[in-house]
Amino acid sequence: MSVRLTVAQALVRFLAAQHTERDGVRQRLVTATWGIFGHGNVAGIGQALVEYPELMPYHQGRNEQAMVHAAVGYARQSRRLRIHAVTTSIGPGATNLVTGAALATVNRLPVLLLPGDTFATRPADPVLQQLEVPYAGEVSVNDCLRPVSKYFDRITRPEALIPAALAAVRVLTDPAETGAVTLALPQDVQAEAYDWPEEFLAERTWTVRRPRPDRAELDAAVRALRDAERPLIVAGGGVKYSGAEDALRTLAERAGLPVATTQAGKGVLPYDHPCDVGGIGHTGTATADELARAADLVIGVGTRHTDFTTASGTLFHPAARFLNLNITGFDAHKQAALPLVADAREGLTALTEALGDPRPGPARWAGSKRAWQARTDAAYTPESEDARPTQAQVLGALDTLVTGDDILINAAGSLPGDLHKLWRARSADQYHVEYGYSCMGYEIPAAVGVALAAPGRPVWALVGDGTYLMNPTEIVTAVQEGLPIKVVVLQNHGYASIGGLSEAVGAERFGTDYRLRDPDGGFTGPPLPVDLAANAASLGMRVLRAHTMRDLREALADAREATVPTCVYVETETADSVSGPPPAQAWWDVPVAATSTRPSAVKAREEYDRHVTARRRHL
Repeated sequence: MSVRLTVAQALVRFLAAQHTERDGVRQRLVTATWGIFGHGNVAGIGQALVEYPELMPYHQGRNEQAMVHAAVGYARQSRRLRIHAVTTSIGPGATNLVTGAALATVNRLPVLLLPGDTFATRPADPVLQQLEVPYAGEVSVNDCLRPVSKYFDRITRPEALIPAALAAVRVLTDPAETGAVTLALPQDVQAEAYDWPEEFLAERTWTVRRPRPDRAELDAAVRALRDAERPLIVAGGGVKYSGAEDALRTLAERAGLPVATTQAGKGVLPYDHPCDVGGIGHTGTATADELARAADLVIGVGTRHTDFTTASGTLFHPAARFLNLNITGFDAHKQAALPLVADAREGLTALTEALGDPRPGPARWAGSKRAWQARTDAAYTPESEDARPTQAQVLGALDTLVTGDDILINAAGSLPGDLHKLWRARSADQYHVEYGYSCMGYEIPAAVGVALAAPGRPVWALVGDGTYLMNPTEIVTAVQEGLPIKVVVLQNHGYASIGGLSEAVGAERFGTDYRLRDPDGGFTGPPLPVDLAANAASLGMRVLRAHTMRDLREALADAREATVPTCVYVETETADSVSGPPPAQAWWDVPVAATSTRPSAVKAREEYDRHVTARRRHL
């Protein structure tokens, strides 16, 4: 039996019938589609969404990149078991997806991209917005999405959708392969009718696998752990996506292991658990980094070992061995590690069962952890409630207010470093910092996606002024859909993070301040007369302005209880004049000019040469 539908109609019905199942829990895979319509998708996917509103909910976006960020936020909050699709027109609508696709793939988060494409049959050539490539007639702008997609196909015939759609869902639901998936849809093919097999449109369930460790790899891992005198766990986002927090806690408690966390892994243990030692690497805590320097076995669980985590290869002892538990062999073999290729929960459980007798641990680092908490308290505490807060004190005010229900979202600027060092995560999914791609403009649309995935929970988007200016458009979507996200805008008149880095590498904060030009053409004048609070209000948000710590505490409490999208706007004091966060506890490699006439650059190069000698490859 067959059903006659257009390609777009068949695709919508197919997606609505796909489900995931893990640990006996079955749920729908694609729960909604984001879209901005233009020629290339309005008569295809657009018409199909109108045709089947009961099958596929629709969310209206304002910026194509932001729609992907919202979908990524939704997928991350759903632990990769539920996703959103994103449809765009051809041309700029499609190319605007590239940054979001890269972010999704770098972070191993599933999102389905459905960009319109130019005519497959070429009745009009070139059509509006078509890229003409003289040496390749089949190329379109959508080919930009190939390197940032885990799966890519262009559907030039109706029947080609069947294997492509199945392959797309296979990748989206595979924890070892997932990321952005792109099905480019020529506008004429979208609207073409075809007789579809009923089996293609029937409900289908995809089991999200939990591979168990190989016996030989497990035996080698157990021997390494038993022989280690100073082991350290580095927990990444894979622990959360596996739902392996309890298994990690059991292993850490039984084996007496300190648990340091990457940006994606922070929160896998609550901050007050004795085995939690905080963030690791360039943005980590002194406790975690001291343990890392002394560790003879580093057990990576669900982490990619990025340069921030490893302090660009300078953090760990030269003789340290690595054991990597990861669902992908690619990541498991990093740092010349002993690989343990498995699902995080299954691997941790197997390690615990094989280890045998428990051993003590937390007393070894308890004093260092208390000292770091005291440093955090100092950074959080203002000298006066009537003073303008620092960025760290903004976090401190929020820290006194939230519970494990609250979700904090951030991605770029100086906030990720302060959060990783200072934030006291109370639940496994409270800390949502996108630091694989560190994409400015992620926070507000991601908050929309998270709010859709976790209705009823307070969702906070923390943004600096630079990030806010990158991508505030989905505020309108939050207003339209009645999502009470809370956006905290920290106004510091420029790029605080890159400004500090610029100064450190001898570039003297060039191009990092938001200031008026002075008569000589420089940027040393007063701050720009830009009112971001008024901008947020013009987009439909309720706005609360805070001038002092006292104002800020009241505004944050008000925002947390708000039932409409609410912005808290605060101008922050620089950390130079009052207590700021502790400095970086480990190095990060940013090459400095090898020759310069400027003294600041010469000095920065000398410092760089001193640090780079400590970099090493673990072989």
